[in-house]
Amino acid sequence: MPDLLETLIVGSLGVNCLIIDCGNGEGVVVDPGAEPGRVIAAVNRSKLKITHIINTHGHFDHVGGNKALLEATGAKLMIHAADEAQLVRAAEVSTMYGLMAENSPMPDMHLEDGMVVTVGTTAIKVIHTPGHTPGGCSLYFADRNLVLTGDTLFADSVGRTDLPGGSHDTLIASIKNKLFALPDDTVVIPGHGPSTTIGKEKRENEWLR
Repeated sequence: MPDLLETLIVGSLGVNCLIIDCGNGEGVVVDPGAEPGRVIAAVNRSKLKITHIINTHGHFDHVGGNKALLEATGAKLMIHAADEAQLVRAAEVSTMYGLMAENSPMPDMHLEDGMVVTVGTTAIKVIHTPGHTPGGCSLYFADRNLVLTGDTLFADSVGRTDLPGGSHDTLIASIKNKLFALPDDTVVIPGHGPSTTIGKEKRENEWLR
């Protein structure tokens, strides 16, 4: 089974950008939110052919490196249709936080709930988990007992819902009805911060009592 190759913490907001070895020399990059030069250098070191760049959602801190990485790799960009309009607002929105992000090209393909993206020897199941944003998605790698939750579920916390398009009730339903249906020993890598497991968050996350 191929391993998660590298996690890069990028940008002022500390996004977990993931480079994933999917087997047969192919890979994906998830949430290249900033510092594209660092991400491209890591991809080059990996020797992987990056076939897909996947955004868990459309906020600028997760998409700001899309353009440079797409140009460097020739990969296909994927995001849920409900969040694609945010791609061309990344620069504008980032200035509200005193930061600078680059607008992203529009996606080549849309993520859809339940779809399976096959890269190399790896099947990536898309789980639509709205609430933080309308198009937020989690990515489940069943063969390695791993889920990438974007800004939906964190260690001991949940995603904020006070931004445009956010809904607390929708977020909690996404977590309890979809993510908590995964095995308890599933490793969770969120969009920011440390990893956890589904079981730990069921037991200990006070936002989900």
